Amino acid sequence: FSIYACLFLLDNCRNRFGNLERAQYFHIFYNIFTYFVVLVWAVVWSITGAECLPGGNMFGILFLYFFAVIGGKIFGFIKIQTLPPLPALLGMLLAGFLIRNIWFISDIIQINLQWSAALRNIALSIILTRAGLGLDPEALKKLKAVCLRLSFGPCISETCTAAGFAYLLMHLPWQWGFILGFVLGAVSPAVVVPSMLILQAGGYGVEKGVPTLLMAAGSIDDILAITGFNTCLGIAFSSGSTLFYSVLHGVLEVAVGVAAGGILGMFVRYFPSHDQASLAWKRSYFVLGLSMFAGFGSIYFGFPGSGGLCTLVLAFVGGVGWSEEKKEVEKIVAVAWNIFQPFLFGLIGAEVSVTSLRPETVGLCVATLGIALVVRIIATFLMVCFAGFNFKEKIFISLAWIPKATVQAAIGSLALDTARNRQDEQLEKYGMDVLTVAFLAILITAPIGALVIGLAGPRLLQKAQTNSKEDEEGDRGKSSSQVGLA
Repeated sequence: FSIYACLFLLDNCRNRFGNLERAQYFHIFYNIFTYFVVLVWAVVWSITGAECLPGGNMFGILFLYFFAVIGGKIFGFIKIQTLPPLPALLGMLLAGFLIRNIWFISDIIQINLQWSAALRNIALSIILTRAGLGLDPEALKKLKAVCLRLSFGPCISETCTAAGFAYLLMHLPWQWGFILGFVLGAVSPAVVVPSMLILQAGGYGVEKGVPTLLMAAGSIDDILAITGFNTCLGIAFSSGSTLFYSVLHGVLEVAVGVAAGGILGMFVRYFPSHDQASLAWKRSYFVLGLSMFAGFGSIYFGFPGSGGLCTLVLAFVGGVGWSEEKKEVEKIVAVAWNIFQPFLFGLIGAEVSVTSLRPETVGLCVATLGIALVVRIIATFLMVCFAGFNFKEKIFISLAWIPKATVQAAIGSLALDTARNRQDEQLEKYGMDVLTVAFLAILITAPIGALVIGLAGPRLLQKAQTNSKEDEEGDRGKSSSQVGLA
């Protein structure tokens, strides 16, 4: 809340003194931000004592959070003309990575693994709630065959390719290979959606609906990846000794997640009632609280793959019943995501230690990622053939799904957290491999994908023509017909 108060004051300064130089503007931001950092630390220190001193758990969490916010803001200031802005999540990710790997900082930054896992699970619940609320049932009904092909084909192709090479190159078991594959199989809405909106505002690809197609198919692509990940996660951590039981356990987790999400979604759909005050806030509290309960409860009861699906279904069913009022809930959930986003990406970056990475492991991870991306690009090109697009538009659609970020950060560490709960060193090693690939995927593909979309969009997509001449001719025709009638 102090961060948001700081940004609120900063926006007021920008509105009142819009002619300030960038250096003066940054100086004002620095002073305000420093004041609130000291204030928050002093309040927490008065409550927790030694925990908020260097080496304490609260000190590490606050330190990482504030520097993740600063990293995101720094990347937000980097703007290149005619290109979409670089995603702030990269700054947050790098801030956590640097904190972990700079020796004199890592010595005083100690974050409890259980606290780290809990904060990432909260952020995961929030982003999955946003995904469920963002699904448009009317748009899903009107999806054409090309959108369905684009949703399933590239994701499954990339997943199977990554699973095969993870098995051959990284020597992961098949179930862990598919866990890694589904982590890579999702596109990043945090990078793709803003880039598509910029192109759409410029009129590029609007006539054939390219931006709308990519945004609609991307949401289904993410749901497919999360569903497959949860199913494989249940199979990998199943206590059964036979493959049949493991598969049955994974399918059971999916069924439990969907059923529980449907029941809880119907609950938040009608409770609290419509006649209550501050209805949007109360609904937001309920949907976020139940989503977090589903995430933590599924782990506690031995169904780690059910929590994500339950959250998606819960938010979707509840949002359908709220109709137009859903937009107010989405705004409040978006604020919650903005608060917890630095935790998610900062903690993901802080999990990766340079000293624990072997060069051959990094090389194999990059090779697996690169081969899977090439297969995805080819599969995407094939899926949009015979759909009315020209060659340049097919190339752009194939390249537009390179970025990976949000989903990888949300689910990439879940397997490692589950393995740590089982206290199995071998499973922890597999989980760390999955997390390393997710980290490298975000670090490599998010900036490259944003730049490719920004550079290729205006060159490969047709810009919508203005209809001013047609309107003038139409007005002349109407006027002449009216004269004739007169």
